[in-house]
Amino acid sequence: NAGTEADVYISVYGERGDTGSRQLLRSQKPKKFLKGQTDIFAVEAVHLGHLYKIVIGHNGLGSGNGWFLDKVVIKDPITDLDYTFLCHRWLDQGQDDGNIARELTVTDASTFPGRQELELKREETWAAEKWKFQEGNTLQFYNSLTRGFICLSPDSRVDALGDKKNKYGKVFFMWMYA
Repeated sequence: NAGTEADVYISVYGERGDTGSRQLLRSQKPKKFLKGQTDIFAVEAVHLGHLYKIVIGHNGLGSGNGWFLDKVVIKDPITDLDYTFLCHRWLDQGQDDGNIARELTVTDASTFPGRQELELKREETWAAEKWKFQEGNTLQFYNSLTRGFICLSPDSRVDALGDKKNKYGKVFFMWMYA
């Protein structure tokens, strides 16, 4: 369910202006925006010079409109340069932060190989897990080596015995493996 049937739009920004919003209509694939698929589109525009950002999103219409976008690569046919815009997030009203459009800045993959992708994955993981750390929640970590619990209470107390039943209500278990 990471693909979309919604209409996808892109705006490309460079040092000489922008393209305005353009719908991505004709992919080289028979069906566009499927999970795990790379789609290729031709977008005609005046030469924008060096690119620095894009805005990409969809109209939110149709069944299965949520979309997980890994990245966008734009090849400039004049300079033969590739511009990479990492996303690695959902464009979905029901996932992540609920946005169906993203503003992405260019990534220089040659300068930071893998580093920015790793940072995006870290941010994505935190976005998915941060609800567990809301005020008032108690966390229990299970260590399979010691077969014991460590309990982190809302009042900042740490209990190495980790009582499974406590007065704080919500308890979340996280399994730690060595």
